[in-house]
Amino acid sequence: MSQKIKAKADAVIAQTYNRLPLVFVKGEGCTLWDAEGKSYTDFLAGIAVCSLGHAHPEVAEAICRQAGQLVHVSNLFYTLPQIELADWLVDRCFADRVFFCNSGAEANEAAIKLARKYFAVKGDKRRSRIISMEKSFHGRTMGALAATGQKKIQEGFDPLLPGFDYVTFNNLESLEKSISPDVCAVMLEPIQGEGGVVCPSEGYLEKVRRICDDNGALLIYDEVQTGIGRTGKLFAYEHSGVQPDIMTLAKALGNGLPIGAMLATEDVAAAFTYGSHATTFGGTPLICAAALAVLKCIERDSLLEKCRTSGDYFKNRLAALKDKHAVIRNVRGMGLLIGVELDCEGAPIVQACMQQGYIINCIQNNVLRFAPPLIISEQEIDGLIGCLDKVLTEVK
Repeated sequence: MSQKIKAKADAVIAQTYNRLPLVFVKGEGCTLWDAEGKSYTDFLAGIAVCSLGHAHPEVAEAICRQAGQLVHVSNLFYTLPQIELADWLVDRCFADRVFFCNSGAEANEAAIKLARKYFAVKGDKRRSRIISMEKSFHGRTMGALAATGQKKIQEGFDPLLPGFDYVTFNNLESLEKSISPDVCAVMLEPIQGEGGVVCPSEGYLEKVRRICDDNGALLIYDEVQTGIGRTGKLFAYEHSGVQPDIMTLAKALGNGLPIGAMLATEDVAAAFTYGSHATTFGGTPLICAAALAVLKCIERDSLLEKCRTSGDYFKNRLAALKDKHAVIRNVRGMGLLIGVELDCEGAPIVQACMQQGYIINCIQNNVLRFAPPLIISEQEIDGLIGCLDKVLTEVK
């Protein structure tokens, strides 16, 4: 069955993904089933998306209930689920205002526009340059692509949107050399996800905030991958306590439904006036009802604490593997966003684990990325560790 489905897909769908040879038809919790009925334990969660796992009953119920009431009326009108979701978010973070959209890339586009508009409104149009980080990832749309510090992703799309420069993550000297009076914002991920699960050095974010303040620039956090509990805090910036002026969210906010959000302080958000930015489908009643159910479950079920505990357990098990297998260079990450840097290419490891019934991911050619649902159990972690032990032994 899978071969027929894959052949049909390859004939009609744009070839923008190098897909693994699986056709998933069902999910429940941390388990996925393919078209042949084989089960897989999911340690990717749709790339840090399905934090509550698959087919969560309360999220499904919220979707069904809202779909039977009101799906869409456009943002020309008020709707209760959008207001309730915005209120929930601003009550738990630095921000005062939320703009809802459909994806992380759109949220980052909104952040880029807001940063430039903020200074234009103030009469300082020279401040339009944005500094982002090498190996960053902010999305595939033209503005987000220009902010992304990876040449391989930008290749073929010249001319890129002007006004972006890149500095080395975790290198303050690089940032200090690039900052100038024409910079409107510094944009970064609190942990570089696609860049290899690279965490900030101690004190780095505090010093970036100080450099921004000293030079009158805004600070933008892209928490598309790290936000909504992935690191053991609701937002990754809470680990350092260093607040941004603008933050973007997506991925786990909808547990699989398409939603993005840009959050900002009152002062900065005021630059977006009527008609300055908009979206047709951002923050529909259906999507917001689902997202609110996700957030309430995370809070009620103490999944932030569970994420921290499970993440520590997972990293300890991986560290023990590192002691056993010389091919592992490094284990790093926070909460349940974990990277294992290898001395070899990671793609064959991903394939071998898939054959053993485990879904993992490789980024930057040699970094295995693990971002399982926050509900992952120690038993399921132990199963993957056993699989990796076997696979890495064979690699040796």
